[in-house]
Amino acid sequence: MSKAPLPRVVPGQVWEDNDHRIARRELPRRQLRVTAVDETHATVEASTLTGSGWGPPRVSRIRLDRFRPTSTGYRLVQDA
Repeated sequence: MSKAPLPRVVPGQVWEDNDHRIARRELPRRQLRVTAVDETHATVEASTLTGSGWGPPRVSRIRLDRFRPTSTGYRLVQDA
């Protein structure tokens, strides 16, 4: 089995959580704005839509191989 190439993740992109459990419950998906990228991880500000608008961002680091449109990954919604 060959490994698929890592996705192109750059600062300024917006990605969205692709978790199928959230879609089934019709909850808003978590959005991530990429702020920095190193060899293995992206630093992101994650926000979730609440009843009063977007909540305050939370800073996290996510492995680059998670940026894929799979059930446990993320999908690109806005390029940089």
